[in-house]
Amino acid sequence: MNRIEKLFAQKKEGILNIFLTAGYPGLDDMPKLVKTLELAGVDMVEIGMPYSDPLADGETIQASSKIALENGMTLDILFEQIQELRPQVKLPIILMGYFNQVLQYGEHRFIETCKRVGVDGLILPDLPLIELERRYHRLFADAELPISLLVCPSTTEARIRQIEALSTGFIYLVADAATTGNAASINEQQLLYFKRIQAMKLTHPSLIGFGISDKNAFDQASQFAQGAIIGSAFIRAISGLAGEQLHQAAENFVQRII
Repeated sequence: MNRIEKLFAQKKEGILNIFLTAGYPGLDDMPKLVKTLELAGVDMVEIGMPYSDPLADGETIQASSKIALENGMTLDILFEQIQELRPQVKLPIILMGYFNQVLQYGEHRFIETCKRVGVDGLILPDLPLIELERRYHRLFADAELPISLLVCPSTTEARIRQIEALSTGFIYLVADAATTGNAASINEQQLLYFKRIQAMKLTHPSLIGFGISDKNAFDQASQFAQGAIIGSAFIRAISGLAGEQLHQAAENFVQRII
């Protein structure tokens, strides 16, 4: 049983997953931030692999990725940081990015490195489902590297069932059919969507993301899934900070949510 499975087995509700961008605000800030987040009570972290041509990232995360790339962040540096961090924290570490990054790095090399340094799972929004099924599902499975797939409000029930069959992590319920960081609160249409998914009684656990920015939205989302993912709001909370101020802001943010 990997760390993601253990988390969902031990905690059935209110799971808080915080997204942060590798290399932001500073090149070497991520490892210490993850340790701060774990001590503050975060259950899981999703580390964004900075990329110049994102698919789903909103303005806030795009800006953080631009700064991270300007800071010199690369996949090799990120993997080195995770390898040093892994013995120091117990929470699951998930990498979120785009499949073009994996292709450029080399699929086999990327998967093998994730396994070696202690990555617990992947989120790759632009990996086509048919490609996952035909070419990559076995590679991830053989490496015991769970991949979490996305469902959005327009996803049909038939496709959701296909996603459920291919997902080996949790189901990522996209709350808003837009980029990250846009929604101010959960609306009635989103609640109907959450209820529709809940009624399907999926076998995989799920987390809700996109537009979850405060305690009220987190608590609402947690009524329809095992928890939620917060990204843009956290990035804004730590923007431009360094040193003790950075870590205090991270801790304060978590305390406002849980």
